[in-house]
Order: sequence, then structure tokens, then C-alpha cells
Amino acid sequence: MKKIVNYKVSGEEWTKAKDEAFAKIVKKAKVDGFRQGKVPRSVFEKKYGTGDIISEAMEKIVDAKYGETIVKEKLIPVVEPKLEIEKANDDELEFKITFILDPEVKLGEYKGLKVKKEKVKVTKEEVEHEVGHILDRYAELVSKDGAVEEGDTAIIDFKGFKDNEAFDGGSAEGYSLEIGSHSFIPGFEEGVVGMKKEENKDIELSFPEDYMAKDLAGQKVVFNVTVHDIKKRVIPELDEEFFKDLDMEGVTNKEELNKVVEEEIKTQKEHDAENKYIDDLLEAASKNMTIDLDEEIVDAEVERMYKEFTNRLKMQGIDEELYFAYAKVTKEKVKEDMKKEAETRVKYRYLLEAIVKAEKIEISEKDAKAELKKMAENYKMTEEDLLKEFNNSLEVLKYDLAMRKAIEVLKENN
Repeated sequence: MKKIVNYKVSGEEWTKAKDEAFAKIVKKAKVDGFRQGKVPRSVFEKKYGTGDIISEAMEKIVDAKYGETIVKEKLIPVVEPKLEIEKANDDELEFKITFILDPEVKLGEYKGLKVKKEKVKVTKEEVEHEVGHILDRYAELVSKDGAVEEGDTAIIDFKGFKDNEAFDGGSAEGYSLEIGSHSFIPGFEEGVVGMKKEENKDIELSFPEDYMAKDLAGQKVVFNVTVHDIKKRVIPELDEEFFKDLDMEGVTNKEELNKVVEEEIKTQKEHDAENKYIDDLLEAASKNMTIDLDEEIVDAEVERMYKEFTNRLKMQGIDEELYFAYAKVTKEKVKEDMKKEAETRVKYRYLLEAIVKAEKIEISEKDAKAELKKMAENYKMTEEDLLKEFNNSLEVLKYDLAMRKAIEVLKENN
């Protein structure tokens, strides 16, 4: 919901604002023949004009009018208000502020939605597949005779040449190359397949046209490669030694391992099913809700999501610009792709807030503190450190708990 407020400041009010602005600016003004801060206004305006005075006065007036409106109209902007200056001169100031407020929400039917929760089932194939992953993690690389094959790891030296000159970043010694990992440009791994120990050969290739390094993109190159060793992955037997290395509590044989794996898969599937069930309930209830969302609110959510995204990149040690180059996307495209999810998140948030209001859900200080203590124990953190995750505000935790209770209302009344 938008509220546009127009302002016009002139006469004595505007004159006073400019006088106060000049009194502030003149303290730093330097004019030959005058001490700093003692420059007469006429001299100042002749040298510098009135632009800085008007700008300073305008800033102070806008801040004051904004604060007055917020208090008088009891407004709670949900995103940064939009300021538009329509006129600013020696005689008057005219501007308008567009306040973006929470939209009006009309709850539809949110009970008796008849949403079905998926039943969880774990198959024998899924258990075997996961056990296979565990065995793969404990696999050893063992030297072999013969030629390099798909799945092998070749220990190689390589050096890349462009126009008979070695290029930067194209060389390494004792490099472990897993055939099938596709970690090199197309054709490199295929060129190594079939080579034997201590064999040397030249592999002629071309870099992809869209390669990140522009000086190499689309260029023909030659890699001189020597294979020093060839290793194959050896999957361990499910014997006593393996289970000793596995060191999994209560697991000493294949049957016990299968049982533990089955429970882990089941737990994960139940977690996923629960999340999908909640999403399906929110989707069904939101379809019955009437809400007119301002684009600015969705855009603000996109910005928040984008910040989360870049923070995750930083935690992984990935440079933002390097990611865009590698993924062949732009910042604008990433944000555009986030827009649909951002709109859904915002709708669900307003839906749950409306349910909290309709159901008169309240979270007491006592309940919030009890939950904080419980969470701190679960995460093995101090309550003080955990509260920082809620912006050091118990009110944020109360809000979170209220939203959770609203979800429980949907589930219990489905």
C-alpha cells in the first residue's frame, strides 16, 4: 500500500532553513581576506553560489518533514521511502515522499484445505545406493599397470603452449587428474585415456570460445603431457577391518549398516516431506488470500536474498565477479531469477502474519526465553550468542515463534 505526501516549503520557514544551512556551511568556507567561518553571506554566495545552501537546507527540511509525517500519520514504512524533488530554488522547495506500507491482507479460507502429506517409503535400492556412496568414500587409489581408463586417476606433468610459447596457468607437475571429472577443457582427459606409465605425448586442443581468460578463448594450443603413474579406485570389502575403520556406533556388519542407513534416509525423507507439506499448505492458503503487493516490497526481498547469496559465495571463498564469469550470468539475471521466489516468500509472510492476528496468537516473554534456552542447549551455544542471531532482540524471536504457531494452525486444521 502506497501513501504519497506532497510538501511545499516557502516564506519564513524556507528562509530560516537556508539561514541555518548557511550558518553550518560557512564554518568551513575559505575566502581570501576573511577568517574561516567569518565570510559574509553576500561574499559567500558571490563566490560559491546558493546551490550548497539550498542543498543543505533541503536535506534538513526533508528529514524533519519525514519524521513529522511518520509520527503524525502513525506510518510504518516497510521499505525505504521514495523521495522526489520537484522544485528547489531560492524562493521555495517542493517535494513528495512515497511511503511503502504493509499491504491490506484479506484472509480467505485457511482451514480444511485438504492438503495431503506424502507418505515416506525407503526402498532396498536406495539403501544399497547410499551404502555404495559410503564405500566409495573409503575407496583407495592403488597403482595399476596398463593404460589410463575412464575412472582412473593419472599422475601427470603437463605444459601448455600457444604459438610455441608456454602460457600462464597452463603447467603443473605431479598433478592428479581423475579421468571423467571434466576438470580440464574438453578433449584433454580424452587425450590422456590410453596413455601408459612414462609415456609422453602432445595433445592438440582448442579452448572454448567462451573461456574466462580472453587471451585463450577460442585459441588453438598444444599440451605436452607425461604420465608418471596410473591409479584405480579399489572399493573396500565389507569385512571386519572396514567396520573398524568406519567406527560407526553399533555397526559391526552389513545388516546393521543397512539398518542405520535406512533410518538416516527415512529421517531425511520425512524432513523433506514435512517441508513440502508446509509449502503445499502455504500455497493453498495463499491462493485463498487477497493481497495487493507493491513491487517495491518484492524488490526489497530480492535484495535481501541476493545479499544472502553473495554471503554464501564469500563463505565458500568465491569472488562474486568470478562466479558471474564462470556461470555465464549477470547480476541482473540472478536477481530476475530470484523475483518469483521473493514474491512467494513475501506472500507467505503476510499470510502467516494475518493468521497470527486472526488466531490472536501471542508469545509471552517467558515462552520466548524458554525457547531461547532450549535452542541454545541444542546448538551448544550460550543464550547471549544465540540471541545475536535474532539481532539481539527477543522480539525477533517472539515473531519467529508466532509464525511457527501459525504454521501449526494450518497443519492442525487441515
